[in-house]
Amino acid sequence: MDNDNKKVAIYARVSSDKQDVDLSISAQLKAIREYAKNNGYEVVREFIDEAETGRTTARPAFREMISLSRHPQKPFDSILVWKYSRFARSREDSIVYKAMLRKSGVSVISINEPFDDTPTGRLLEAIIESLDEFYSDNLGEEVTRGMRESAARGFYLSSRPPYGYRKIRFKDGEKERTKLEIEPNQAGIVSSMFNDALKGKGLTEIAKDLNNKGIASPRGKGWGKTAIRTIMSNEAYAGTFVWGRNSKRGLEPVRVENACPVIVSRQVFDSAQELIRERAPKITHPKRTGSRFLLSGFTFCGHCGKAMIGQDAKSGKFSYYVCGTLNKKGAGSCPSHYFNSRVFEETVVKVIRENILTEDHLKRLVEMVNQEMDVNSREYQNELDAVLEEMADTNRRLERLYDAVESGKIPLADLAPRIRDLRLRNEKLQERKIQITTQLSDRKVELASPEIVKSYVKDMRKILEESELTGKRAFLRGFIKKIDVINHQGVIHYLLPINGVLEERIGVLPIVQYGGQ
Repeated sequence: MDNDNKKVAIYARVSSDKQDVDLSISAQLKAIREYAKNNGYEVVREFIDEAETGRTTARPAFREMISLSRHPQKPFDSILVWKYSRFARSREDSIVYKAMLRKSGVSVISINEPFDDTPTGRLLEAIIESLDEFYSDNLGEEVTRGMRESAARGFYLSSRPPYGYRKIRFKDGEKERTKLEIEPNQAGIVSSMFNDALKGKGLTEIAKDLNNKGIASPRGKGWGKTAIRTIMSNEAYAGTFVWGRNSKRGLEPVRVENACPVIVSRQVFDSAQELIRERAPKITHPKRTGSRFLLSGFTFCGHCGKAMIGQDAKSGKFSYYVCGTLNKKGAGSCPSHYFNSRVFEETVVKVIRENILTEDHLKRLVEMVNQEMDVNSREYQNELDAVLEEMADTNRRLERLYDAVESGKIPLADLAPRIRDLRLRNEKLQERKIQITTQLSDRKVELASPEIVKSYVKDMRKILEESELTGKRAFLRGFIKKIDVINHQGVIHYLLPINGVLEERIGVLPIVQYGGQ
């Protein structure tokens, strides 16, 4: 192809790593533009990621570039980079994204590491990528080693301090280090959480109390159970600094005692952990999970609340469901009964088949989902419009500043901080734009046609009637929250409104004295 007709994009990146000695953004752009001019390429777009690591593809400009490359009306045919390491340091990422781009007819060209699309050329490219990945991995090991040494000395490495603390910086030789000090107001709230837990309050109740008092959470929103659990499981409050719990290199976390100012004593911290564990939802017993009875695990006695257990009679010819209390303590311990397992299971399956697996009901479910997605889409669209408007405003401001610099009205040194702030703001807006656009595309779901709904019904009935026990049970758990059995009746509690109701009685269940066939 004649290069004079070939439209290209430029991708430039610098890393936040101090060890990154590659050219600056401006130097990369200058060199690539010169290369494009000398080789007859027309540059139509420029994508820039500043202080972004090449080990991940979660880079705003990179993601936008890949998205545009895959569009049917893509604006460019090739991507010019200073070196392949600017595109990606991970060979896996490089191979995946280059293959994806090739399918869309887009090539990646390094102006300093040229190769031709031949077996020899591809081998050369692979060798270069492997060297880049080796450099990145080696650099990663060095960085990790340094961070572990800093953590072992009790220095705080994360960007955000735990709730109840603030970061303080101090000189450690030629470097600046960070440690934690107590933030009095937040520390008092943390202390109250632990005290409430020791008084028997659950995480949800603690969160509710904080919300009622109008106390802001770490992110400025309402408190939730997860936020409370995260705070109360952090050993920093008892003075222990732990770093590297989720090491990608399989390393043991670094633990340093007495590295943080203490907000609660170790005894209080440990006692609170024990109480939280006791109140946590119980894990389903393996016997119940592996049971051969279809309704085990989500069927309960309406009298005492215990799970209904599937049992075989001593003869092995009969089976039944029985309340856990009655099974363990015997007659008189609970007014529940023994229920024929085969008829009980067939009754529940029949109700599901007749009430849920119908064309009309599935159409209503699809409509409900689409309506909800339409609401979400409108909200996302409104946010996208606001983001685009902000981006346009930011770009206008930048253009005015650039004009002022070019005309000599204001020295560049005076405007550099403001230009930097506006570019940073634009990058954040760009990242949010990509996120919203992705979420909008994920919500473009149309109402299924009658033929598709019919096929859904057929397939789902087939699962319920022909699949193995585990498949049937998983299918039922997708619709049923639980089943309560009281006296002679069962009550199904649905996860979604079925025919407008969340509960449904399933009629008289057969009671057996010694089990049923």
